[in-house]
Amino acid sequence: MSSTTRRGFLGSAAVAAGGGGAVLGAPRRAAARDGAVPQSVAVLGGGVAGLTAAHELAERGFRVTVHERKALGGKARSMDVPDSGTGGRAPLPGEHGFRFIPGIYHNLPDTMRRIPFPGNPHGVHDNLVAPKEMLFARSGGREDIRVPVPWPGETPAELTPDEIRRALTAFLDTAFRLPPHEALYFANRVLVLLTSCDERRDEIWERTPWWEFVRAGRMSYDYQRILAVGITRNIVATKAEEASTRTVGTLLEAFLFNALGRGADGPVDRILNAPTNEAWIDPWVTYLKSLGVGFEVGWTVLDLPLEAGRIAGAVMEDRAGTRRTVTADHYICAMPVEHARRTWNPAVRAADPQLAECDLLQTDWMTGIQFYLTESTPIVHGHLNLIDSPWSLTAIAQARHWPGHDFPADFGDGTVVDCLSVDVSEWDRPGILYGRTAKQCTRAEVAREVWAQLKASLNDTGRTVLKDSALHSWFLDPAVDGLGTPAPTNDEQLLVHPTGTFHHRPRSATRIPNLFLAGDYVAVPIDLATMEGANTSARQAVNALLEQVGSTAGRCTVTPLYRAPEFELLKRHDRTRHRLGLPNLFDLG
Repeated sequence: MSSTTRRGFLGSAAVAAGGGGAVLGAPRRAAARDGAVPQSVAVLGGGVAGLTAAHELAERGFRVTVHERKALGGKARSMDVPDSGTGGRAPLPGEHGFRFIPGIYHNLPDTMRRIPFPGNPHGVHDNLVAPKEMLFARSGGREDIRVPVPWPGETPAELTPDEIRRALTAFLDTAFRLPPHEALYFANRVLVLLTSCDERRDEIWERTPWWEFVRAGRMSYDYQRILAVGITRNIVATKAEEASTRTVGTLLEAFLFNALGRGADGPVDRILNAPTNEAWIDPWVTYLKSLGVGFEVGWTVLDLPLEAGRIAGAVMEDRAGTRRTVTADHYICAMPVEHARRTWNPAVRAADPQLAECDLLQTDWMTGIQFYLTESTPIVHGHLNLIDSPWSLTAIAQARHWPGHDFPADFGDGTVVDCLSVDVSEWDRPGILYGRTAKQCTRAEVAREVWAQLKASLNDTGRTVLKDSALHSWFLDPAVDGLGTPAPTNDEQLLVHPTGTFHHRPRSATRIPNLFLAGDYVAVPIDLATMEGANTSARQAVNALLEQVGSTAGRCTVTPLYRAPEFELLKRHDRTRHRLGLPNLFDLG
C-alpha cells in the first residue's frame, strides 16, 4: 500500500472519525425525543441497509445495536482468501461480486461522503474511481465492442493503433449485422419508455417482460444478445425473458441521462480503489463505533414475538446453538428478504398483510468468482460483458484500478499481480466444457468452466489475453455450497425483478408500530435490488421511525432518480391516453 497500511488503517480512521461529523457535514446529534432518554433500536442485519440505518439513527441520538449473523457489509463486503497471504502480505482479496456504484446513485454517495477516511476531504466517496471504458466481448472470432465511458474532466483511455483498428472493426461488424430497421425499432421503444406516464409504467410495463417489450423473439441474434440480454445483465442483473419492462426501462432512462451528464452524482461507471472493506466497510464500522453503535456478529434472528400489537423482542441463536432474546424500543429488520420472511411468524404476518406479500418476491443466483493471475493481461480498463457466454459473465480486472496497492507486494505470496473478478449470472444453463449447468458442476468444474468461457470470448481474435500458465488460483464465494449434488444452495442470493413483483414490495413502515423494514426488496424509487436501494430503504425506515416517536430530529433525505423536465408534458399527455385505454403516442406496436 502507499501511505496507509492495512494494519494501521483502523487506528487512523478512528482518529478521523472523532471530528467526522463537523468535517463532513453530518447532521447534529439530536435526542430521539427532546428531553428524553435516548430510545434503543435493534437493527437486525449488518449489510448496507443495516449499516445505513445505524448511521442515520446514531447521528440523531438513538442507542443502536446492529445484530449480524455472518459478516458486516453483507453481500457488499470483501473477504480474505484463507491461508493465501505469506511473508507479511495480506491474504488475496475475495468478494461476493465486484462493486459497481454508478452516477445514477445519489443516496448511497451521500452516505459515503459522511464516512471519514484519512486524507480524504469527502470521506470514502473519494475512494471511488471511474473506469475509462467498457467492453462487450464477442466469441466465435468476432471483434469485441469497445465503448468509451467519457466524463467531463476525465482523461480518456489511450488506445494503440491496433486497438483503434479492432474497435472500428467491432463497430462495423455489429452495425452491418444489426439490420437498420431493428436499430430504429429499438430507438422507438426507448422513446416510448421516456414518454410513458407513471400509471402506464406501473400497470402495463410492470407486467410486460423486457424481452416481449423490445420484440426480441422476432429479431436477429445480435439484437437479442446486445439490446435484450446484454442490457438486462448490465443494468439489472436479471433475465430479459422475465424482467419487468418497468424496472429495466426506469434504469435505462437513468443511465441514458447519466451518460449525458444530466442529474448524476458522477460518471456512469464507478468502482472502489481498493478492496471493499478497506475502502469503505471498515471505515464505516469504525465511524459508527465512534458514534456509540454496538455490533454483535454471529447471531441469527429466528423469530420476532408479538405482544400487545408490538414486537416484544428478537429471538436469536449464535453459531454454538445458544439462544437469547434481544429487546429494544424499536426494531429495524434489515435482513435480505429470503432471511427476513422466515422471522415473520403468523401473528406478525396477520398484523401487517404486506409482509405476506413478500413471499411472492423471488431471488436468484448471481455469484462471484475471482481468478488470481501471475501476469498482467491486456484487458480493457473497465468492465467486461461477455455477451455470448452461456453463463452470462461480467468481469473486471482490479489491480489497475487500485493505485494505492502494489498487488504482489501487498497480497498473497508475492507472485500474483492481478485479480480478475467475475460475476456468474446464469446458473441454470449448460456450459461449454461439461454440458452441465453451473449448479450441476463441482466448485472446481465451475472454475474451469468460467475460465473456458472467458477464453472463448477474449482469446478468439488473434490475441492471447488469458494464459493458462498465468492462472495462479481461484476463489469462489463460500456462500455457494453443495455444487454438483442434487441440492446445491446459495446463502446469499439476489432479489430479481420478474414481471408483477413491484406490487409485492413492502413499504418501510409497517402496521406494527415498532417494526420497520430496510433492504433492497423494499419499495424505493430506484426499483432495483442494489446498494442504492438498500441505502434508500434504510433512510425511509429511519424517517418512519422518527415520525412514529415524534422526534424533532431532521429527516433523512431521499433523492429519487432524475426525471428530465422536457419529457413531463409528453408524460402528462400519455396519462390522458392511458386513462382512455389508448397506447402511447409513439408506440408502433
